[in-house]
Amino acid sequence: MSCKRACLKSFAALCAIAVSVWFAGGAANVHAAAPADAGFPAKLTLIPVVKGLKQPTAIVNARDGSKLLFVLEQKGKIRIIRSDTLDPAPFLDITSLVKSGGERGLLGLAFPPDFASSRTFYVDYTNRTGIGNTVIASFKVGDKPDLADPATRKQLLTIVQPYTNHNGGQLAFGPDGLLYIGMGDGGSGGDPHGNGQRLDTLLGKILRIDVRSEAAPYRLPKNPFGNEIWAYGLRNPWRFSFDRATGDLYIADVGQDEVEEIDYQPAGSGAGANYGWNIMEGDRCFKKPDCKKSGLTLPVAVYRHDRGDCSVTGGYVYRGRIEQLRGTYLYGDFCSGRIWGLRRVDGKWQTRLLLDSPYAISTFGEDEDGELYLADYGSGTIYRISLP
Repeated sequence: MSCKRACLKSFAALCAIAVSVWFAGGAANVHAAAPADAGFPAKLTLIPVVKGLKQPTAIVNARDGSKLLFVLEQKGKIRIIRSDTLDPAPFLDITSLVKSGGERGLLGLAFPPDFASSRTFYVDYTNRTGIGNTVIASFKVGDKPDLADPATRKQLLTIVQPYTNHNGGQLAFGPDGLLYIGMGDGGSGGDPHGNGQRLDTLLGKILRIDVRSEAAPYRLPKNPFGNEIWAYGLRNPWRFSFDRATGDLYIADVGQDEVEEIDYQPAGSGAGANYGWNIMEGDRCFKKPDCKKSGLTLPVAVYRHDRGDCSVTGGYVYRGRIEQLRGTYLYGDFCSGRIWGLRRVDGKWQTRLLLDSPYAISTFGEDEDGELYLADYGSGTIYRISLP
């Protein structure tokens, strides 16, 4: 089993700390660090915020003015961080519904733009049916503030999983107010069923549904293929995000054996995009020495596994108070703990290693002020990203 697959199966092992990074700018890849004038800060620092969480998988804010952070625990709880303090009681506990272990569990959370009035939110988890199928469900906050009512659960969508890995799990509301859902290719290795390129399955895709409608359980918006599929050709999108300032979309797609990738779509584009899996893995042909790349949306940044990295964790474009970091997309590697910054300078994508951390980075998160956080899966510590 490759280092990457072993790490993802347990969400725990740390690989060796070293990296070989490639940068994509237009059609060119260059083997060189970003120039000093690219605007990146010299280095990041991580400030511990809270400890004691169990296997954190996501960090989300509600965009309701509360300033709360919500952290998902893999086994099925949502915890609240309030003024850098962890609430003792969970916001939601659905451990009885969740099959957890390996890459399964409570994986995604999204609050709609109208959460302050609707008090409804959405989660992505693997259920206890068979090996665990993906469920998208909604819940409501009950009579008590900051306490969700498990009895209000409404199941919107269930997607059968043929294997235990590559469940995706990201949920996010886009600038269009629609709910975007990240789905892995169904698992195993090499996409044995070809799900990434098939349009008759929801696996290996980014889905888009309209939960604002009164239609039950949701309404299909004008997606490019007449179903839930918005984009395809993904292996296991482990975190995507919309830039809160521009609406641009960044997708981190976990590679198979050699290449991790970051995909990008400017705001208002991307419907029907094919990100290439399993024709390509990152910027290389996967099955054959030569493959047809025409019509594929190629990554803007890739890095190899040859020095110990193994599984990309997508982050956010920083929009907080630190001017030097503003406009930089941050992402990391689960096995090595490395964190990079990515930005476009004079039309070309540049990336730079910003921190070599010892942590198993399972997720990044963003608060209401645009400050960024990350979770160390092993210790259950949440860190705020800052400069020295």
